[in-house]
Amino acid sequence: MTVTPTIAKPHDTPQDHSIRERMNIVIVGHVDHGKSTLLGRLYADTGTLPTGKIEKIQAICQQQGKEFEYAFLFDAFLEEQQQGITIDTARTFFSWGGRQYIIIDAPGHKEFLKNMVSGAARAEAALLIIDALEGVRDQSKRHGLLLSMLGVKQVTVVVNKMDLVNYREDTFQAIEKEYREFLTQLNVIPQYVIPASAKQGVNIIKPSPETPWYSGPSVLDSLAHFHLESTHAEQTLRLPIQDVYKFDARRILVGRITAGKLKIGDRLVFSPSNKSANIQTIEAFNLDPTPTQAEAGQSIGITLDEQIFVERGQIATHEDARPLVSTRIRANLFWLGGRPLETRRPYVLRLATREVPCEVATIHRIVDATNLDDRHTQTTVKRNEVADITLRTKSPIAFDLYAQFETTGRFVLVDEYDVAGGGIITELVQDDQEDFRTEARERDSAWVKGDVGAEDRAQRYGHRAAVVLLTGSDATAKGFLARKLETVLVAEGRHAYLLAPENLQRGLDADLVDTKPDEIIRRFGEVVRLLTDTGSLVISTTNAFQEPTKLIVQTLQTLVNPIPVITIHMAKDLLGPQPDTDLIFAGPENFDDCTHQIISLLKARGLLADPPSGRADFQYSI
Repeated sequence: MTVTPTIAKPHDTPQDHSIRERMNIVIVGHVDHGKSTLLGRLYADTGTLPTGKIEKIQAICQQQGKEFEYAFLFDAFLEEQQQGITIDTARTFFSWGGRQYIIIDAPGHKEFLKNMVSGAARAEAALLIIDALEGVRDQSKRHGLLLSMLGVKQVTVVVNKMDLVNYREDTFQAIEKEYREFLTQLNVIPQYVIPASAKQGVNIIKPSPETPWYSGPSVLDSLAHFHLESTHAEQTLRLPIQDVYKFDARRILVGRITAGKLKIGDRLVFSPSNKSANIQTIEAFNLDPTPTQAEAGQSIGITLDEQIFVERGQIATHEDARPLVSTRIRANLFWLGGRPLETRRPYVLRLATREVPCEVATIHRIVDATNLDDRHTQTTVKRNEVADITLRTKSPIAFDLYAQFETTGRFVLVDEYDVAGGGIITELVQDDQEDFRTEARERDSAWVKGDVGAEDRAQRYGHRAAVVLLTGSDATAKGFLARKLETVLVAEGRHAYLLAPENLQRGLDADLVDTKPDEIIRRFGEVVRLLTDTGSLVISTTNAFQEPTKLIVQTLQTLVNPIPVITIHMAKDLLGPQPDTDLIFAGPENFDDCTHQIISLLKARGLLADPPSGRADFQYSI
């Protein structure tokens, strides 16, 4: 039997065809709860479908002896909109009341999460579909949990297929009560819960007499009550650096502005390094005249008024609105890996343009989406589970909370070579370097600079500033290798200096003795910072410190950032686990070979060029 639907013509309900704004809405629900039918009805009754499309689908159904379904309209419309356009395979759009609605159809919770975390689909609101005959299913609860986890707070619940339960008010109220109570636990408050029948058109475009006991809006009217988020251009600036290119004498920093605006003359700070400079020019491909400003969504290049060291992964912002920086973040994670997520296992975190090694420090809870109960085992996270975790990164990263900046607040985890999980950052977890990081940030923002920059010194000396720190239990070997390295570098014409912490403790730290070990390390780091500002290669050891080597290294890295700290571990043997350092030497007898390996490493890291030529020999005398 062929059923010809009664369809509202475009002129039956007045609408404003001028588009004043756009909104992304995700539609989620169990595979058989009527999503495609609801969307087909919305597109048909708002006049969005091309002329003759409905009649064409009706004719095809009649030829094949099938009953006409609005889901067929949606499938045909999806195919029509995608021709010649590279878009998400489940994204369509329609316009109503001066607003264009971009509908992101999520075929399943895994696909939805992948798209949301990767940024392929950023939903500002959601339609959540429930079958009135089947009621609240486990997947309905799972979708609610994911909406909460991804920060989607504007939700309308559509209880579809009310015609199958004869539009009974008690059936609807039971479903509404159960689902509202569940969502409330997730801090998601539905704006509306609407009884509807997409197939019959009940409460889709306008209120229907089939539900006289319901006084709320129709599905279409409920969309108009969703509020737009502030546009990205209105937010504070976020520019993750994608790469740094050298053209003639210029260094061009390139990236895509994910939030905010910038213009020539703006003072930028690059996090987590704390380096700052003014924008000198804005470079854009094939644009004439050259732009003087840019905003969110544009891919640009910028040059600065001074040569500071900036690398891929840093985030450029204005001085008064910097991102958060830490080595620890708390996040909600959805795990998709083939093997379980485990604590203490090495992973790589990708956030915006930054990649950094990391590990899971703590698994706080693993959520069962059907009842929100925590799973008792908290050492592993299985595939398709949602977990609340704390991540520890090997080096500081700049980031934001997802609720404030989506691009710099979401990440993926890479297990070996596979993207195995994605998540959003919910909280900064302070680490033991927070006080030192604050000190470095305040110090660098007020640093008085001369007219000779780091680039000038590097070209003159044939190397960038760096720190070589010798660690380990063999104090004698550390001291001997440090002196040997300094001798060879200076003989090559390098600006190298052996800084013995013992000398500082006899002078600068004489008032401290051993009563304040943290302050001794802090002062050491500040002296190293001064020396590296002269462009020096600073060589030192941990011989005079009593604190754990890991703390010394972390504090030094924080205080001299972004100057690289190369760690060389000197051990008496290689028995047992070894620390994570750049080089390890065990019981060395050939210190010439060790020195050669360190110099080779400095060259491989791009810190050391060929020895400067044309050096003058000076006769030193008193």
